Amino acid sequence: MIGTPILPEIRELIERRNFSALQRIFNDWMPADLAELISDLPENEQAILFRLLPKELATETFEYLDFDSQQNLLTALTKKDVTHILNSMSADDRTALLEELPGPVAQELLKLLSFKEFKIAKTLLAYAEASVGRLMSPDFLSVKKDWDMNQVLEYIRTYGHESETLNVIYVVDDHGKLKGELLARELLLSPPEKKVRDIISEDKIVTLTATQDQSDALEAFKRYDNVALPVVDSNGYLIGVVTVDDMLDVAEEEETEDIQKFGGIEALEEPYMDLPIHEVIKKRAVWLVVLFIGEMLTASAMAFFEDELSKAIVLATYIPLIISSGGNSGSQTATLIIRSLALGEITIRDWLSVMRREVLSGLALGGILGLIGFFRVITWAHILGIYNPSWLAVGITVGIALICIVLLGTLAGSMLPLLLKRAGLDPATSSAPFVATIVDVTGIVIYFSVASLLLRGILL
Repeated sequence: MIGTPILPEIRELIERRNFSALQRIFNDWMPADLAELISDLPENEQAILFRLLPKELATETFEYLDFDSQQNLLTALTKKDVTHILNSMSADDRTALLEELPGPVAQELLKLLSFKEFKIAKTLLAYAEASVGRLMSPDFLSVKKDWDMNQVLEYIRTYGHESETLNVIYVVDDHGKLKGELLARELLLSPPEKKVRDIISEDKIVTLTATQDQSDALEAFKRYDNVALPVVDSNGYLIGVVTVDDMLDVAEEEETEDIQKFGGIEALEEPYMDLPIHEVIKKRAVWLVVLFIGEMLTASAMAFFEDELSKAIVLATYIPLIISSGGNSGSQTATLIIRSLALGEITIRDWLSVMRREVLSGLALGGILGLIGFFRVITWAHILGIYNPSWLAVGITVGIALICIVLLGTLAGSMLPLLLKRAGLDPATSSAPFVATIVDVTGIVIYFSVASLLLRGILL
């Protein structure tokens, strides 16, 4: 069941304390759907419903809950229930929970773990926050090269329920060094007497290290289309596995961060509704102040051309039209380039090719808008019945200025992300507001410079 269409019915059953009916309803529900339902309930009802679930289903459901609901249940459930959940959770999901909790609370929960699970938790929490080590699970299947398929299948039947994934079985030597991987498809389609060493290829293994950044792991998953990747230490010993479901969460976080930066705001470390209002204001204020200072330069540029404005006030009419066109073209280009960099479609080495393309694009787009702007000026003059030769010059000025400013916008939007990438910074920092501000300042200078050149002796 997707969503929570019968939530009112659930609430009614809870109020009537009809627990047997609730248990029957949830028999066929998926853990993810149960988690969504529980998260939508008031805090005082979440624990009531959660206690009705069988232990195994409760643990699976707990892993899908949002952090606030998990925290609420940890407070509401008995120590025995919390101990069972923490010891039964997958190691990577438990690590994600513990790292979000306040230090003293996390320490208390660590005390509830068995010796084996405690060692695993402490090991994973010792890795840097955004590292692969925080995502990996130590629960994987490893077999030997001299085993046949019957031995592998028997091993899976015995220990497979503890593994993070059964799609890939890893092959190690007697010391635990990674030697290859065996896909479930290969295992099922091979004759029972065939040896593992006859199937695997030792020179085609994509691996991660525990200290790598999670974004590097995400790129590896995208490039090689794997469902799981092994994690090895510096000597090549297999220490864990990262699965694609963990990467989906990383991808969502990175895309959210980039989108927030596109809008001219520092990335939020927590969900919008969970972040204190003063933190939201702080993160938004920084970029707003920077952009405001940038726009002050625009005002200074306009003040510099005050004489031209006083002589030909008609020029001021077209400032919003011209400047917004440059900002829009720059924002479009920045979005295209940043996304292409993220997808690996272009690299820093392609800067010259990108520049050539954007020069052509800028000239073409500027020409289209410039032509429209020219006819806008001439048409408006005719409608008002004030047409004279000076309006033709104004129309030409607006048209040429649009071509120049749109060209500037496309170049700024394309080169700035590449320059930031070259400097080791996040290209998403060159957000649409930032590019637009740059184009605003320089656009004013271009517009009035063109006007000074073309309208001298006519209006100026």
